[in-house]
Amino acid sequence: MPTNCLGDCFTVNLFGESHGECVGALVSGCPSGLPLEIEEIQKELDRRKPGQSKVTTARKEEDIVHVRTGMFEGKTTGMPIVLIIENGDVDSSKYEEMRTKLRPGHADLAYHAKYHHRDHRGGGFSSGRLTAGIVAAGAIAKKVIGYFSGINIAGYTKAIGNLEAQNIDLDEVEKNIVRCPDPKVAEEMVKLIEKVRAEGDSIGGLVEVIARGVPLGLGGPRFDNLKGALDRAFHSSGAVTAIEYGRGIGARYMRGSEFNDLPYSLTRKLPSFATNNSGGIQGGISNRNEIVARLTIRPTPSIGKPQKTLDVNYEAVSLVISGRHDPCLCPRMVPVSEALMAITLADVLLKQRAYEKF
Repeated sequence: MPTNCLGDCFTVNLFGESHGECVGALVSGCPSGLPLEIEEIQKELDRRKPGQSKVTTARKEEDIVHVRTGMFEGKTTGMPIVLIIENGDVDSSKYEEMRTKLRPGHADLAYHAKYHHRDHRGGGFSSGRLTAGIVAAGAIAKKVIGYFSGINIAGYTKAIGNLEAQNIDLDEVEKNIVRCPDPKVAEEMVKLIEKVRAEGDSIGGLVEVIARGVPLGLGGPRFDNLKGALDRAFHSSGAVTAIEYGRGIGARYMRGSEFNDLPYSLTRKLPSFATNNSGGIQGGISNRNEIVARLTIRPTPSIGKPQKTLDVNYEAVSLVISGRHDPCLCPRMVPVSEALMAITLADVLLKQRAYEKF
């Protein structure tokens, strides 16, 4: 049976459709007594919501979160938390042609083949609109990992097309509309996105996510490894096409004497490392270094150029997609990627706490 659950101890189930009444998430396993205000969840959603700049979709959604259960008097109760975000700015008329035509690059063909009956309006459950629920759940996960372990997560747009940040200043990330830590490169990124959009096209890039303060020993060997758990979370987004940790694919050009992260200890209690080529994970387990994940983000599949495709009977047809779409997914994928890392770390952290108590 297909599942819709991320995590084992701290779990997230998504629900809703792009053009349905709402989207949201059901969060289970959050410990009781955690200080949490709705405003903290809303702050993260505001970073992801559409229509926030000239380089995102023109769809306007307030994305106001409604917490129906699991919170009382500013704290979590330990019960399931239901997070609901209503859809407001819905225009399904632009998708009527997609009732029978399968959009290239989208999940339309796969969903049609598997379920035989799909919601064609904006992609239904496969839509990036569902990431609103991920970000809302991720806000809770961020509180969990911060409260119980002091872990902090930061993400940013590392590259768009062939433009890559040369200087990393995290204080600059939220000061520009592409969420790039290099303000000079950010300006060029905006120009590139505008150019691509004017051509009726889209462009991809890189999003980097860093977790600081991760304790030693999270995750497990082989099939329960931390990279695998993070991969599963990151690949829940159709925007992600590849994932690297630390040096990633650059490791192929290095020798062992260059790649190995040599440990040392100043206190003779906890290890430190002079380098972080492994991205904070060794043998599937966190080594106390920063966890550095780099996500390749695909170009938005909905573009204004004519494309060849198939209809639901697998007959050849042509299609021009209209509607409102992001010319580049990277700026809004930053909070989504942070949330996915936070959910995963909250899950493995709670597993570890249970293991240690046992």
